[in-house]
Amino acid sequence: MHIITGGAGFIGSNILKALEEKGFKDTVVCDVLGTDDKWRNIAKRELGTIIQPQELFSFLGQHASRIDTIFHMGAISTTTEKDADAIVANNLRLSQALWSWCGTHKKRFIYASSAATYGDGAKGFNDNESSSFLSALTPLNAYGWSKHLFDRWATRVSQSTAEKPKQSVGLKFFNVYGPNEYHKGGQKSVVCKAFETIKKGEAVKLFKSNDPKYKDGQQLRDFIYVKDCVDAMMWFYDHPEVQGLFNIGTGNARTFEDLVKATFSALNLKPNIEFIDMPANLKHTYQNYTESNQEKLEQMGFKTKWGLEDGIKDYVQSHLNLEDPYL
Repeated sequence: MHIITGGAGFIGSNILKALEEKGFKDTVVCDVLGTDDKWRNIAKRELGTIIQPQELFSFLGQHASRIDTIFHMGAISTTTEKDADAIVANNLRLSQALWSWCGTHKKRFIYASSAATYGDGAKGFNDNESSSFLSALTPLNAYGWSKHLFDRWATRVSQSTAEKPKQSVGLKFFNVYGPNEYHKGGQKSVVCKAFETIKKGEAVKLFKSNDPKYKDGQQLRDFIYVKDCVDAMMWFYDHPEVQGLFNIGTGNARTFEDLVKATFSALNLKPNIEFIDMPANLKHTYQNYTESNQEKLEQMGFKTKWGLEDGIKDYVQSHLNLEDPYL
């Protein structure tokens, strides 16, 4: 049995599909479905049951002997969230409790970290696990800070004599886009937002640059298709001997203008882009450049396969532009 926290969410529901394709039809989704259409992310899936977060540890205790792996994707992922106490409770303490439970019961633990842990990128984007490198990183918001706190804690405890999970893997996701992100509101990828704007016949709006080193629309991010992210997680699942902290990106930074033009191209339309002022509350926490260093993972044998244009074309034509866009 496998548990996916945040299993009805964006990446979680994609993991659920991948596990189903591997023949696992008793996977447990731990999530809050709420009153919107989030349930549609898992409507096509075979699964064991759905539990809410407050039921999780009781469920783990009752079914410990059957559980193989916890995929921990659940978190407060809003980068503009201001309630630091809520962020710590959800993104740090819950993660610590699950990691420790897996240590006690010798289960596997694969969890979501974030490229937000790198802050402005001044120290680089190298998935180095040394305490000196990790301690030098300065995330720009509370979300990134909470993910970084747990990365540092898990890395430190993994190197101690404490009981540890049978496998512990932390994944620093870069800018992920793809099917089943539709419930995320303002946190949806720029691809998804651009598509919705284009279908209305309107110009896609991008932020003007807040840094003279970058022209408007030329801010750079490492955009990765969710299908590559899930392939990476299934690779880790198939290699239980691999442990540690890893970047999950493409290793190829592209501009926001590239991304929007690729979205127009996937719809066979000419680009229509306008530039607007960046909101004041973002100017001091905005990442103008991210690019994953993929050397560590590639040396172990895994390489992402979707380029930006191909990934966006698949997303638009195989999902977004269909009456039913769900995976």
